[in-house]
Amino acid sequence: MAQRVHRPGLPGDLSGPRRLWARAATLGLLATAGIGGDTYEATGDRLRCVNPDGSYWWTLTLHGGGRAVFSGQDADGSQGHLRAEPVELLATAPSWLPQDELRARQTARELGYVYWSDGAGWARAPYPDDLADDGLELSAGWVGDDEEVAEELWDAAGGGDDMADAVLAFLDRAETRTVDADAVKALLDACSPKEPPSVEAALGFAVKARLTPGA
Repeated sequence: MAQRVHRPGLPGDLSGPRRLWARAATLGLLATAGIGGDTYEATGDRLRCVNPDGSYWWTLTLHGGGRAVFSGQDADGSQGHLRAEPVELLATAPSWLPQDELRARQTARELGYVYWSDGAGWARAPYPDDLADDGLELSAGWVGDDEEVAEELWDAAGGGDDMADAVLAFLDRAETRTVDADAVKALLDACSPKEPPSVEAALGFAVKARLTPGA
């Protein structure tokens, strides 16, 4: 059974940065091919997801040496910014984080959580004991387990008998940056979407997300 993310989230809920990137990029790749309703952007070592209805957003950035930052907000789940005294999400953040960008979002109350990894594990600022949720589980419940990704994509694709196995196999290729046209086609062939997915669009996203050899 897939691991459930705590509410509010805990640093231990997140898998390692490279596996997290593989999951996030796979979601983006399939959305770009027409499977899934969210909007994704991939530029170098940055992945961003925005729900068109404004329900949530998240951003994952890699910073070298195993460092990574995962930030976002859920319209219903994130509660730290709604308090009379908002939670200081950057209270213990190291200086290498994109402080200006995150601080601007926090000031605008557009930030629900910030998790960072120094290569040895994830961390976040301390939360008040009475904070019920930071929105991590609702906006990105897949951060802790491959099966959550497979389940989410199975729903978006409208089923598919071999979907789960295909997703898990693709995640391994994505993590090791060995994705090619055959790997993309095998993943898309396992889906059963209403409209035929675009192999070309999916492969283009894989290149942007650096999932391919030489990335």
